[in-house]
Amino acid sequence: MGGIHLAHSPYHGAAVMSPIALSDTQLDIIMAAAKPLSPSDRDVFLRRVAAALASEPLLGDGLVARTCRQVFSEHWVAPELDPRVGVGKHGR
Repeated sequence: MGGIHLAHSPYHGAAVMSPIALSDTQLDIIMAAAKPLSPSDRDVFLRRVAAALASEPLLGDGLVARTCRQVFSEHWVAPELDPRVGVGKHGR
């Protein structure tokens, strides 16, 4: 008998969330907040933002932005800087 094999699904074992109704502006806020993160951190960031927003009864642009800032601060890893930056070409 045919059927869907969940073991092959990329979402196997993942918690299923209800869709969140976001305006275009709110979606832009979230995507802009995710952009500076490394690609490997974006999925976790987006899931955490969605989970935080799912518990809110009313979503406004300010709440979405505040939530993104809070979650972003938990995921941001500053890049390592070249210690030679700021040194003139003769100082290298």
